[in-house]
Amino acid sequence: MKPVRVTTLLWMLLLVLGLGATRKGSPEEASFYYGTFPLGFSWGVGSSAYQTEGAWDQDGKGPSIWDVFTHSGKGKVLGNETADVACDGYYKVQEDIILLRELHVNHYRFSLSWPRLLPTGVRAEQVNKKGIQFYSDLIDALLSSNITPIVTLHHWDLPQLLQVKYGGWQNVSMANYFRDYANLCFEAFGDRVKHWITFSDPRAMAEKGYETGYHAPGLKLRGTGLYKAAHHIIKAHAQAWHSYNTTWRSKQQGLVGISLNCDWGEPVDISNLKDIEAAERYLQFCLGWFANPIYAGDYPQVMKDYIGRKSAEQGLEMSRLPVFSLQEKSYIKGTSDFLGLGHFTTRYIMERKNPSRQGPSYQNDRDLIELVDPNWPDLGSKWLYSVPWGFRRLLNFAQTQYGDPPIYVMENGASQKFHCTQLCDEWRIQYLKGYINEMLKAIKDGANIKGYTSWSLLDKFEWEKGYSDRYGFYYVEFNDRNKPRYPKASVQYYKKIIIANGFPNPREVESWYLKALETCSINNQRLAAGESVCFNVFL
Repeated sequence: MKPVRVTTLLWMLLLVLGLGATRKGSPEEASFYYGTFPLGFSWGVGSSAYQTEGAWDQDGKGPSIWDVFTHSGKGKVLGNETADVACDGYYKVQEDIILLRELHVNHYRFSLSWPRLLPTGVRAEQVNKKGIQFYSDLIDALLSSNITPIVTLHHWDLPQLLQVKYGGWQNVSMANYFRDYANLCFEAFGDRVKHWITFSDPRAMAEKGYETGYHAPGLKLRGTGLYKAAHHIIKAHAQAWHSYNTTWRSKQQGLVGISLNCDWGEPVDISNLKDIEAAERYLQFCLGWFANPIYAGDYPQVMKDYIGRKSAEQGLEMSRLPVFSLQEKSYIKGTSDFLGLGHFTTRYIMERKNPSRQGPSYQNDRDLIELVDPNWPDLGSKWLYSVPWGFRRLLNFAQTQYGDPPIYVMENGASQKFHCTQLCDEWRIQYLKGYINEMLKAIKDGANIKGYTSWSLLDKFEWEKGYSDRYGFYYVEFNDRNKPRYPKASVQYYKKIIIANGFPNPREVESWYLKALETCSINNQRLAAGESVCFNVFL
């Protein structure tokens, strides 16, 4: 049975469940489900090293590709901003753990800086003991506060010397260097860390780093570079998993997975097979690109077919999509103890044939067009619309497609893109309420979801967007050298969800909303005099 038929059946099932009724504007409240999450469900928030730590050249840390990318001064980042200081998180560990305790989270997802631990990227050359000590102290501080560390090994900040010497993820030798780095982390921290993520959103890392050049290392190897990078990332993930499985698992009893980000793709016309197939293709080129090798041993058939055909039409003797050997397929299949999922928004999808003569590119390979509904709430960032029902569908799709894996939601959140301070983040409260409720419905549908990580703890450096997009529960005043943190209204709201383990009843949930927006008005007054403050309170 072809994958498209599986997914066609899944969409039909979703429609039978009545989810199709949400297509026109989604009368969310009418279908709101009051109830609680399973006992032991884990609530958390996330961050990444490069976006928050700062201290870019302190205590023996080596340069990362993002340090070099942002220091180029060529307008690659909005406002030519850097993350040299960012949230100053390297020096504010205790302060930020107080914020985590205030939120009542069960876990904190953060990443390790590869160049902070291995300045050249190569374990055999140099291990930075101060880097080891920093993360060891952070892990101990979390555990002493009864907060479980969920640790990402690599969140985009590759050691620059590996890029210079080997071409970064264009080189297959990176898999070995990553395995050595992972083994160092398992050895140093694995006695206390039981949840490991190898890579965070590798699709964006490959596409924006090696296809569009919007992210470090800024290469534009269209239609080839991203597939080669992804191929090596998948091999690196598998090597790290096997290392843990053979050397560390019996002693440490932990879990190793990967975190994959994907928006939901909904067919424009659910009665049109071409649109259904295009939406399926969207998901396979997004989620399946990495998940299919890990769960089924190879790339999705639709990727092999489309990229292979386009490559042949472009006069190439071989497909631009690399090939796994039989031995590699067997080695990669099954290398995940859980599936990490990141999700933010939804797109309507319809087929559009892209002529091969346009040249090789990831966008052209997919033969589809992405659309948005103008009625969807716009959250400030051009790409992010609040479409909660898409989250439930993606979770059900992943659960069905990959054989009922344990799922941890690793990134989900809403941005704010205004230049004035907004502590009364009513739109984030609505986003949290809607998306978390759709996740609860997905659990009710049968999805095996173990935990939820809201993105993110703090406002932070947002890659090519600099500091313009703010995802944090806590507002960071970047213009103040002390980088003070101020709680937004969503802190109080998310805390109530965590304490209640869901949504107990309408009256209580409504009271959370009102109280959260009362407290943010008080918090606004804590900001320094003269600060530009926007009061966006909708009661």
